[in-house]
Amino acid sequence: MAEGMVTRGTTNPNRLRRMDRWIAAAHAPALRRAPVPPLAVDLGYGAAPVTAVELLGRLRRVRADARVTGVEIDPARVAAAAPYARPGLRFVRGGFEVPLPGGERPLLIRAANVLRQYDEAEVAGAWARLCARLAPDGLLVEGTCDEIGRRHVWVALGPEGPRTVTFATRLATLTTPSELAERLPKALIHRNVPGEPVHRFLRDFDRAWAAAAPYGPLGARQRWVRAVRALAADWPLADGPRRWRQGEVTVRWAAVAPRRYPG
Repeated sequence: MAEGMVTRGTTNPNRLRRMDRWIAAAHAPALRRAPVPPLAVDLGYGAAPVTAVELLGRLRRVRADARVTGVEIDPARVAAAAPYARPGLRFVRGGFEVPLPGGERPLLIRAANVLRQYDEAEVAGAWARLCARLAPDGLLVEGTCDEIGRRHVWVALGPEGPRTVTFATRLATLTTPSELAERLPKALIHRNVPGEPVHRFLRDFDRAWAAAAPYGPLGARQRWVRAVRALAADWPLADGPRRWRQGEVTVRWAAVAPRRYPG
């Protein structure tokens, strides 16, 4: 029996490009060393399968024999996606149990804009359920973005649990880093209040952004890089200038995790 609830199903072409770009870079070593064609799951791909099609194309730039299975709880959406199936791309009905033939364990599960409709207390259980389905080198990426992918925040988890949180944005449209707060994943969005680490992180980011204002005339990218470099003095960042220049910054989960996580 499929586990979970039907999502709104909203999707747009290239909506998840920032997340996919990060996955292709961060998970490339595991993809390349997989002994068999690596399998990724696009969980809750929505009313149209465009994100699954795009994920396959982006992963195949790293590993030519990568495969993608789109998993949707709504049988009508699975039927609508069927014409898009081809070698390496298939669609099945399911939810957090991630039903795969032969019990195969995927190297990647991407769950974008899926958990926002759940209660915060349900997040830990969903994460544990999905992480238990991962291959030993597997990665779960769970997060939220706006409708056209300009603002995005996601958590990366391994079989052992959460590792990092990544904030990604289209810099040309950014006024302050704290604008990303509205796209925090369910595990964090209700924790953006005084006394919580993620609130302090976004506050410090805004202060660093303000201090980097003199770099604004050189472009938003230069200002962002300067602000993130200042942020790195007090926060355990997990990436470097190459990713910062893409409008991203990744921080260790332990540094921003809720003070008391429910579940």
